[in-house]
Amino acid sequence: MRLLRRALKLALLLLLIGLGVVLYYVANPNLPIHAQPGQLHYLDQWSDEQRQTYYYTPQGTTVKGLRYDWFTALEMPFGTAKFARPEYLSRFGFLTAPDQQPSELNPGNLPVGFARHQDDDSGEHFLDISCAACHTGELRYKGQAVRIDGGAALHSLASTVPTLRGGGFGQALGMSMLFTYYNPLKFRRFAREVLGDEYPQGRDQLREDFKQVLDRLMTTAKNDWQRGLYPTEEGFGRTDAFGRIANSVYGDALAEADNYRIANAPVSYPHLWDIWKFDWVQWNGSAMQPMARNVGEALGVGAALHLFDEQGRAVAEADRYASSVRLHDLYTLEETLKMLQPPQWPEAVFGKIDLPLASRGKALYSENCAYCHAPDPKPREQRLAPARDPEWKMRIVPVSIIGTDPTTANNIADHRFDISRLGWTRAELSRLDVQLFGASLDELDFKSISSAKGLAYITAYVENRAYRDAGISPRQRWRMDGYGLSIGVQEKRGYKARPLDGIWATPPFLHNGSVANLFELLSPAHERQSRFWVGNFEYDPVRVGYRSEPFAGGFLFDTAVTGNGNGGHEFRDGCRQQGVIGRALAPDERLALIEYLKVLGNAELEGQLTNVPAKAWTPGPSCEG
Repeated sequence: MRLLRRALKLALLLLLIGLGVVLYYVANPNLPIHAQPGQLHYLDQWSDEQRQTYYYTPQGTTVKGLRYDWFTALEMPFGTAKFARPEYLSRFGFLTAPDQQPSELNPGNLPVGFARHQDDDSGEHFLDISCAACHTGELRYKGQAVRIDGGAALHSLASTVPTLRGGGFGQALGMSMLFTYYNPLKFRRFAREVLGDEYPQGRDQLREDFKQVLDRLMTTAKNDWQRGLYPTEEGFGRTDAFGRIANSVYGDALAEADNYRIANAPVSYPHLWDIWKFDWVQWNGSAMQPMARNVGEALGVGAALHLFDEQGRAVAEADRYASSVRLHDLYTLEETLKMLQPPQWPEAVFGKIDLPLASRGKALYSENCAYCHAPDPKPREQRLAPARDPEWKMRIVPVSIIGTDPTTANNIADHRFDISRLGWTRAELSRLDVQLFGASLDELDFKSISSAKGLAYITAYVENRAYRDAGISPRQRWRMDGYGLSIGVQEKRGYKARPLDGIWATPPFLHNGSVANLFELLSPAHERQSRFWVGNFEYDPVRVGYRSEPFAGGFLFDTAVTGNGNGGHEFRDGCRQQGVIGRALAPDERLALIEYLKVLGNAELEGQLTNVPAKAWTPGPSCEG
């Protein structure tokens, strides 16, 4: 008996030690060391006022109901240092400026994209993660930094599932809140700062409200972990955007346990300059209306959507489809982004352009890239939106041709969801401003609807409700939706070939960030790195990409993992099939083409190039049959 008690005590001790080790590493994620650059350069992409509007205009997300002042008052799990201090949040890859100070738009002195909005009913100020958080980039070189507004973020934001390796902002936030709630000393300091003169009388209510938000975060983490929803780790600079939006809307908002789908296809954040000119505005070419795209994005990032009550019953018709999305702010962001110019190569930081080499590269671009990537302006009578000028037709390249990792495209095309609980009828849906391309309303199966189609109709209801609540007139709505466009949806198993102005500023490359630099992207697939490190902002201006050698706190990107494949978009001699899209380029040709891509769109530098004759583009040998 004594031996059994000793064994039980030893087992309990080992369990407590193990739990302590897990909690320590979960609460202290493995992150890069903070290293603020000596100087930050902003490029002439727009005005300072437009930049600040973009950085700190909210879109209506709520981060599970987390209040803005709660976030700024949180402490680290161990110690009293603030969780939201710029030097700590920058370790997750969020962008701050040297010696930045609080401002009217950024009173909490938070990173780019950490905005706040006030709820119309409660008056509470919520932490609002805006589009700028994921669509602003930065490149660093020899102690200097170049901000890329509208570029690709390099942060670790999405993951909520605890891992010993850590590195996810969601995980770290959850631990900070957990330690605050269960440590009486921490919660007392937290409550005093949040409540001010209302302490201690408001303490109990604050604790109750705080626990509700903590429970939502923990429930999401538990759900994601138990269901294994995100098996492919996203790391820095990626998220499975479509998968997370689908799980948020069809799983969380509809409260349907069977509506969660495995999201194993993280993608890089696409750059935003010139997107207002695209005929299909979503990155994969599935959405036509700008406002619908933005509302869908806000819902996926955390905007509240009321469809069912806590008992799972449909809410009253008068309350249905109420959301926290902010149409006026989304429109402000959209209009501000129309002013955004592509970044121009900063010669003072990254070095002078080799003009003879770039001249040779211009010919290579014409021969090898322009067919898919050059903008294709459409005449007014052929545009989806006649009032949009210019309107560029974007080529959606099938995965069978481009050969890049198909997981994202396949998931979007194949995943189905049960929305029958919403009680829709086809007659009801026919009255919505939704246009299906390549499909008809009669074909819809409400027990098995595709993500894009279902989201189009949900977004239509959310938009109608939001426009009505905001008292926006039909004429105003025509402008705010974007040129009066319907909520159009199409589904193609392919990826959009975007224009390449400023592409040098958006590493890593391919839709899933699986190729470290442009030199490798122009190389045969077998010459690309199969494993490389991500999370280092240090830039390589020759091969054009982030430095990818091992470093402390980095994320090891393994292209053998599902969704991470780095094949396709390949330049290699032989048949044009299985992702081979062009002839083999010699190393000096790759460097020449890269040098021109640094110039593309810069009228001043392009004017200094000499004319090098280009061969006509050809599809090459198909070798079929």
